[in-house]
Amino acid sequence: MKKGDIIIGLVLLSIGIFLSIEYTRNIFISFNARYKLIGGFLKFFVLASIGDLIGGRIKNKKWSIPLGFLKKAIIWGLIGMVIVLIFGIYSSGVTYLMLNEILPFDGSKLAHAFFVSLIMNLTFAPTMMAFHRITDKVIDLKTLKEYHNLASTVKSIDWSQFVSFVILITIPFFWIPAHTITFLLPEEYQVLFASILGICLGMILGISKRKSLKNNNAF
Repeated sequence: MKKGDIIIGLVLLSIGIFLSIEYTRNIFISFNARYKLIGGFLKFFVLASIGDLIGGRIKNKKWSIPLGFLKKAIIWGLIGMVIVLIFGIYSSGVTYLMLNEILPFDGSKLAHAFFVSLIMNLTFAPTMMAFHRITDKVIDLKTLKEYHNLASTVKSIDWSQFVSFVILITIPFFWIPAHTITFLLPEEYQVLFASILGICLGMILGISKRKSLKNNNAF
């Protein structure tokens, strides 16, 4: 086990302890209830960035600070703010559809959670993950002073691998079940759980980039 593994493990353990202690947990809940957007920003800024570090560990087989790490953390924070809004929009929308019998099983909490997760992951999630992939690439290239324009940056991304792995495998087999669990939780914990899943997203994107590098090296 490397030093970086221990540090990341201790950070995650500290977060777990913070949330398990009633006093600090109540502070967390109170803050997020009052400042939902700021809370969404901070949770993704921290936790999804940890996912980036782990993703880099998977991609490079060693611990390193990713290029433009702070800029990428800010992007994650902004995505976290958008997700706070998206959760409210999709949850309210599915409630309306079930009340009006457009979707079945009105009154079932499990069905509501599943429909929110299904619709969100088939519409918003691909756009969000593609946006993140593009901003990630732009930050990398600008840090290396190799950025030319957005069009060439978009073309340089391995979209075939992105679609075949990130979209067609992780969405149906991981994200839809994971977000179904998310929407079964009390509202104050939903964005927190989503940001913890952001760690998984960072790992998934790290694996995706590693697969992309292998595909490129094969030619």
